[in-house]
Amino acid sequence: MTLSAEDMLAIQQLYARYNHAIDFGDADAWAGCFTQDGVFASSARGETVGREALRAFAEAFSRQMKGRHWTNNLVIEGDGSEARGSCYLALYVLGDGGPRIMATGVYRDQLVRTAEGWRFRRRDVTLDS
Repeated sequence: MTLSAEDMLAIQQLYARYNHAIDFGDADAWAGCFTQDGVFASSARGETVGREALRAFAEAFSRQMKGRHWTNNLVIEGDGSEARGSCYLALYVLGDGGPRIMATGVYRDQLVRTAEGWRFRRRDVTLDS
């Protein structure tokens, strides 16, 4: 079974909620984008596992910088209960002199449908050198 149009829209909204939550310092909402045992892996910061650790990661990120995550070219494939996604990332840092691109990269994601809706099981971001 392929993903329905409703599934595709729900997953797109998950990607948007993820970006808004981290950018506006809502650590609980950001961690809530993952399953309870979800994993965020970054080529720059290593691996963070589980909602409590993810919440702490988002809190630290918010204290360290103000940024805007811009993702595009989203590709989603899957069935009714699991999916794979990928998209490009441009991370803008906000500060004196206006926004500037701090990093670019690619997200590769494993998603699962839960009782809460679609969530990231694992999210890997590889930043460009």
